[in-house]
Amino acid sequence: MGRTGMDRRTVLRHAGAWALAGGVLSLAARLDWARAEVTEEAQANAPDFTADTVKRIAADLAARPFSKPEAELPEPFNKLSAEQYRDIRFRPEQAIWRDQHLDYEIQLFPLGYLYDVPVDIWLVEEGVPRKLKADGTLFTIGPQIPNAPQEAPFGFSGFRVHGPINRADVMDEYVVFQGATYFRAVGRDQRYGLSARGLAINTAKPPGEEFPIFRSFWIEKPAPGAPEIVVHALLDSPSTTGAYRFVIRPGPFTVMDIDATLYPRNEMPHVGLAPLTSMFLHGAAHRRVRNDYRSAVHDSEGLAILNGNGERIWRPLTNPKLLQVSAFVDKNPKGFGLVQRDRSFESYEDLDAHYERRPTAWVEPKGDWGEGYVELIEIPTDEEIHDNIVAYWKPAKGIAPGKPHEFSYRLHWGDSIPVAWAGARVRKTRRGSVGRKGEVVLFVLDFDGPALKEPELPVAQVSASAGTISNVVVRRHLEIEGIRCSFELDPGSADLIELRVVLKRSERVISESWLYRWTS
Repeated sequence: MGRTGMDRRTVLRHAGAWALAGGVLSLAARLDWARAEVTEEAQANAPDFTADTVKRIAADLAARPFSKPEAELPEPFNKLSAEQYRDIRFRPEQAIWRDQHLDYEIQLFPLGYLYDVPVDIWLVEEGVPRKLKADGTLFTIGPQIPNAPQEAPFGFSGFRVHGPINRADVMDEYVVFQGATYFRAVGRDQRYGLSARGLAINTAKPPGEEFPIFRSFWIEKPAPGAPEIVVHALLDSPSTTGAYRFVIRPGPFTVMDIDATLYPRNEMPHVGLAPLTSMFLHGAAHRRVRNDYRSAVHDSEGLAILNGNGERIWRPLTNPKLLQVSAFVDKNPKGFGLVQRDRSFESYEDLDAHYERRPTAWVEPKGDWGEGYVELIEIPTDEEIHDNIVAYWKPAKGIAPGKPHEFSYRLHWGDSIPVAWAGARVRKTRRGSVGRKGEVVLFVLDFDGPALKEPELPVAQVSASAGTISNVVVRRHLEIEGIRCSFELDPGSADLIELRVVLKRSERVISESWLYRWTS
């Protein structure tokens, strides 16, 4: 399903393992919640797992200071290379629920390399939780780790879900939870690309970003024929704890219904809800990286927003020279996401990465999220192995301790934005230059969509926060059954310019609002 995430999310080094002090939680005590093996007696006396179990654990945990977890592994497991880590493999024949005639199987990830956070994983069947134990019956160790003892210090760092998402007779992987609070998914016939996270705290803010972790997971066993699988997760960090519930439905679009309750330890003035993380190296809209045989390299090419007023915004991503932060102010947003819109192999020409098959992730808030803004962060990078794009919803007011904070949303993973649109969308953004010295910037925007079927050409309204706009041209583009709009920008002495384009017919907006930040 594409390359693994372990060489791309270097921020995961900040995540740690966990161990709770004795007596912190009644449920923890009864189930021997520390890292020791669960006894048969403790298992028999375990309370039933309910929808509120993780909430109670998170609330109790929030009343105590955050204790940075640690995992003590002997050599060579404490300093595995990427190649060595890949050589610790889960035994497919040991997949959870294999041969039980379910449409779901669980495979587990070991500790090691960047993934040094031991995670407790529980299976829940008919309300009864059972803790999984990591040992040599689940993993094999290959020749990249010479003289490795068979009684290796195994632990779990996450898990993945398999099912017949592409073919009825093949159990393909389509969801991964591993590292901090990162998780990824794909729809049918897709490859992994961007990631989601449980929470973002102080992203691109001093004194530095805080990376919460998922300390424990509870996976409910689905009934035969069930269209969905339910996963619960316990979040922890210096600033907050949290109880998360994921209802995951695989298909052409893999859909997650996510309910979260935060229990803040401290004031959180800058917190990002429903964060998405992706990669943009270069493309037609911004080509800072040179000498690449591929015309585009990105997991996502644009940020799309459907705001509370019904305006549709398309913001092409860039790979700037300096870190850029953009805020799109809104109230009760209807949706936002990082989008891979171009599905043509010829746009990427990469036989290994197949960027044309990377998913779009669309966040659909449930209920009123109030005032705030979608924040987009673009980080300079010279390599495609690093994620450099972050987007999330930032509430206008910070989240204060003393009471729970609840929010819910639906997260779609698929080929496109799952919202019908009768207007015109931006199909492609291209950027070039005019003049001998290239001091004038040329923008070429292609639009398609139902609103452009009428014979009358729309009018392009182009505005800029600085510089001079000239030579605005709108004409038919028969190859895409749409139109092409081009214009020139003379930046003058400006270092940063915000651009905006909309198409109008009879003074009525018929297109997405194209927004772009030009920087020198």
